[in-house]
Amino acid sequence: MSAHAARHRPSGLAFAFAAALAFGGAGVFARPLLEAGMDPLQVTWLRVAGAALVLLPVAVRHWRTARNRPLLVLAYGVFPMAGVQALYFAAVARIPVGIALLVEFLGPVLVLLWVRVVRRHRVSPAAVVGVVLAVTGLGLLLEIWAGMSLDAVGVGLALGAAAAQAAFFLLGDAMGEDTDPLAVIAFGALVAAVLLGALARPWTLPWELLADPLPLGALTLPGWALVLWLCVVCTAIAYFAGVSAIRRLSPQVAGGVAYLEVVTAIVLAWALLGEALTLVQGIGAVVIVTGAFIAQTAVPGVPGSAPQETPAAPDPEHALDQD
Repeated sequence: MSAHAARHRPSGLAFAFAAALAFGGAGVFARPLLEAGMDPLQVTWLRVAGAALVLLPVAVRHWRTARNRPLLVLAYGVFPMAGVQALYFAAVARIPVGIALLVEFLGPVLVLLWVRVVRRHRVSPAAVVGVVLAVTGLGLLLEIWAGMSLDAVGVGLALGAAAAQAAFFLLGDAMGEDTDPLAVIAFGALVAAVLLGALARPWTLPWELLADPLPLGALTLPGWALVLWLCVVCTAIAYFAGVSAIRRLSPQVAGGVAYLEVVTAIVLAWALLGEALTLVQGIGAVVIVTGAFIAQTAVPGVPGSAPQETPAAPDPEHALDQD
């Protein structure tokens, strides 16, 4: 492990914890807007457009990022920024927040499959165990023996969010040290806002809802406050913390810590929205998190990375080479 990587490990873990907590509240804070009548695409557009506005000074300052890494910026806007959020919010409109996020967090399993099938890297037996556990847990979560009581479309949308989440880790691992992660997020938000704007048609958005008081459990907050939280905390801060964590650690380690997001979402959904898992679904949740965590930590690093200098070093040299 290099001294540079070692110096950043504590801050990397701090960023990873912050990202998990910030991301975890997205579905909960979006639910009142969805229940008030907003379309999931409209809520997603508000989220990314607001984040793009907040980060616009960063984009202006780092305008060369878009010129030097156009494909990276485009892909980041399409998949992690637009794809994950739109598919997740669409899923949340149909199935409980905690379940939607648990299905989305099968993303690490998809990363593992990508590494094995596309990159043709060997995977460890532990990785296979992780995949089997994750799939088994998904079966318990969906209670498939009962004909799957959950909305099938909602589950499919959550699986789509899982694929987009896998792209978040893969794209993060493809970034270079010469790229500012906040600049990639800023341009990604701009790309997502433009892309989703064409689909969400913001001119048809019920803007009056932003002034209405909306229930968030026992609390009542104006719609604009919910949108502001989604834009600043659940998007701008969350993405910056997430990519900073991957850059300082590795996609594997950062992805493992990110499972706190699932815990955060389930606790908030229970405390504020009254959503609770059944006993079997709770067991399935634990099995999914365990399996996906094992799969995530078993993903091999980027080819060509320097070998670790100390045997005990947990794979930091494959840190996200973002901006």
